[in-house]
Amino acid sequence: MSRRRNKGRPVNGILLLDKPHGITSNQALQKVKRLFRARKAGHTGNLDPMASGVLPICLGEATKMSAFLLDADKGYRGTIKLGVRTSSADAEGEIIERRAVPELREEQIREVLARFTGEIQQIPPMYSALKHRGQPLYKLARQGVEVERKPRVVTIHRLELLGFGDDHIEIEIHCSKGTYVRTLAEEIGAALGSCAHLGGLVRTKAGPFRLEQAVTLEHLEREARQGVEALDGMLLPPESALLDRPAVTLSRETAHYFCKGQAVFVPQLSASGWIRIYEGEGGRFLGVGTVLEDGRVAPRRVLGVQAPTGQAGTRGGAP
Repeated sequence: MSRRRNKGRPVNGILLLDKPHGITSNQALQKVKRLFRARKAGHTGNLDPMASGVLPICLGEATKMSAFLLDADKGYRGTIKLGVRTSSADAEGEIIERRAVPELREEQIREVLARFTGEIQQIPPMYSALKHRGQPLYKLARQGVEVERKPRVVTIHRLELLGFGDDHIEIEIHCSKGTYVRTLAEEIGAALGSCAHLGGLVRTKAGPFRLEQAVTLEHLEREARQGVEALDGMLLPPESALLDRPAVTLSRETAHYFCKGQAVFVPQLSASGWIRIYEGEGGRFLGVGTVLEDGRVAPRRVLGVQAPTGQAGTRGGAP
């Protein structure tokens, strides 16, 4: 039996989507994949249906860079609704508790937010995509099943008060991967002497990418009427996910061995950790490697032949 041929075209690059409210990240991914007629695509971290904001979608060879965006810090703006706790810790859940909201003072709120800055422990909510014996927790939660979850250490780099009213506060947060803002909302509500849930959430930052760079589904659909070439111009090159990493240029001969999976020696290399690899000055992006203890560079993610994208790669600075 012959293998089923994978349909779609080999388009490569990263699309920064402003995911709308009301759809899952996977639904957004499938819409983008269909519009681009892409052979391969993947997103870089779930956004709940109730949340909107920047969702980087990797197409083709750029999917090899998705792990770096999954591990990257994130930024959010959120509304914490006080006085009501829900089953899912957000506005979509059923109300399970009501409590009076004490009079809020700015100084008190800032003091509470400071307690949650730095390294903290969080117990993942049942309404999450984490799996227990192969089953997503949110599916178990909908069946009324609750399982034990181990606490996780996350880092809240910055937690700022944007504003507040009688029964809500607006926050901006810069945090590590794996942070559940819904859980944070509940904990902040309890620390303020009430209960709470997450009333709204917008992701403003994912790794090096910001919401201001993102495009909406409506805009994509309009542009798609002109053909896929119009969409290709919106793609960022795969290496744009890694512009905070040092760039190293290999000779043509050395690049050949790197692409074959061999560690290569780079004279006068001062970088360490993960680095971006290019072939020749101004040449194509080859992938990502790590510097070994003996100074050689070992390939970790090597890109295949890339179809052109709408924007040229760059070796430094934010996209």
